[in-house]
Amino acid sequence: MKKFVALLLALVMVLSLAACGSKTADTDQPTDDGDSAAAEFTTANKGVLTMATNATFPPYEYVEGNQVVGIDAEIAAAIADKLGLELQIEDMEFDSIIEAVKSGKADIGLAGMTVTPDRQEEVNFTETYATGVQVVIVTEDSPITSVDDLFAEGNNYIIGVQRNTTGDLYTTWDLEDEGLATIDRYSKGTDAVQALKTGKVDCVVIDNEPAKAFVSEVEGLKILDTEYVEEEYAGAMSKDNQALYDAVNAALQELIADGTVQSIIDKYITAE
Repeated sequence: MKKFVALLLALVMVLSLAACGSKTADTDQPTDDGDSAAAEFTTANKGVLTMATNATFPPYEYVEGNQVVGIDAEIAAAIADKLGLELQIEDMEFDSIIEAVKSGKADIGLAGMTVTPDRQEEVNFTETYATGVQVVIVTEDSPITSVDDLFAEGNNYIIGVQRNTTGDLYTTWDLEDEGLATIDRYSKGTDAVQALKTGKVDCVVIDNEPAKAFVSEVEGLKILDTEYVEEEYAGAMSKDNQALYDAVNAALQELIADGTVQSIIDKYITAE
């Protein structure tokens, strides 16, 4: 009798383990042998990595034809591929990205986004994957010749920025809050540049790479030689989905280590 009970218990344990192994859940897993992450994770849409961005920030993200392309789009595609997922890109206003990530509508925000203390309170940031520089765009006949001119007492320039970008944050903290300038905020960097061209603002503070693209397209503008600030870009992710964060961050670290990320950046940004 004891042998029968023991055999019966053993059989129950085997069946239980088999049931656990075959259990299906609304989760996604890496399709490789664990190079990226071993833990199960969930995404906003099963089998899909949803990237939130603002596609007005070349060469990191911009629209070509009817597709969002650029550095961030290709990095996201490489991460998705490593995790066995399809990539879906959602184009939205820049100041909607963090909320989309926090609410679970998007899995990751990639938009040339800088890590700041305020943003760190709302989201987790991945490994830094690129370095950016905030620069100042002026007209060719502008009296502003260096960043120092913006801080000179009595000047009080009107500065155009894209709303909620670090250009907005830095100039607000450094200049507007100190009574040294007035900040005009626009939903797109292109709108701020157009305001500069038409004389509504005295300069524009924005990332160097889109600044170069804007200056090449709009006659009569130039970038000051002095930089406003240097910053690092990372992906924004929800604090409530640790498994997905771990998987994405591990995949990104591998792509940085094997040179994939740098090759993507080099494709869009040539050394000067």
